[in-house]
Amino acid sequence: MARKSDQYYYSVLSEGIDYCMQAADLLLETLKNYHPEKMDACIRDMHAIEHAADLGKHVMMSRLVKEFITPIEREDIIELAQTIDDVTDEIEDVVLRLYMFHTKVIRPEALQFGSIIVSCCKAMKSMMEEFHNFNKSGTIHQMIIDINRMEEDGDKLYTDAIHALYADPSDPIEIFTWTEIFNRLERCCDACEDVANVVESVIMKNT
Repeated sequence: MARKSDQYYYSVLSEGIDYCMQAADLLLETLKNYHPEKMDACIRDMHAIEHAADLGKHVMMSRLVKEFITPIEREDIIELAQTIDDVTDEIEDVVLRLYMFHTKVIRPEALQFGSIIVSCCKAMKSMMEEFHNFNKSGTIHQMIIDINRMEEDGDKLYTDAIHALYADPSDPIEIFTWTEIFNRLERCCDACEDVANVVESVIMKNT
């Protein structure tokens, strides 16, 4: 029978991905219904999500310091918590760039990125719900593969988006700003894959 403290860590890591999902949903909604004049409110909402995620992580870290026995290696819990938190941070960075660069119009590739990021976060949630049972799970490896595939979709989209952006280099400011925004969107996909890679590494070390 699993100890309550074991379930605590799996539960908190899963809750960390809930914040990733909230951030991804807010990003996609912002991109779909983009209003530059409403970005102040969007930033406040996104920062509230990011701040709540940080608080949850800090509470877990405080408990981890005092814990004598943990379900997996202490360092693995820390790395997982940090990589999950990085996803929320990267998503917040996209919203900040849209605001800082006074972005007026959303390019269609950004909407595609938003959809991929939402899908990645949903897949991470399913993966983390299986993580407590990784020794017996028949699905978690496929979930990791699915996240890796989505990240590859993000890589291809990034290449195509940059190619299309530079096809008409008449506006250097737009090129600069969207190069940076696309970089940030692609990093969101990378961050999701990092979580999957850490999960895979932990499974390999414990089986």
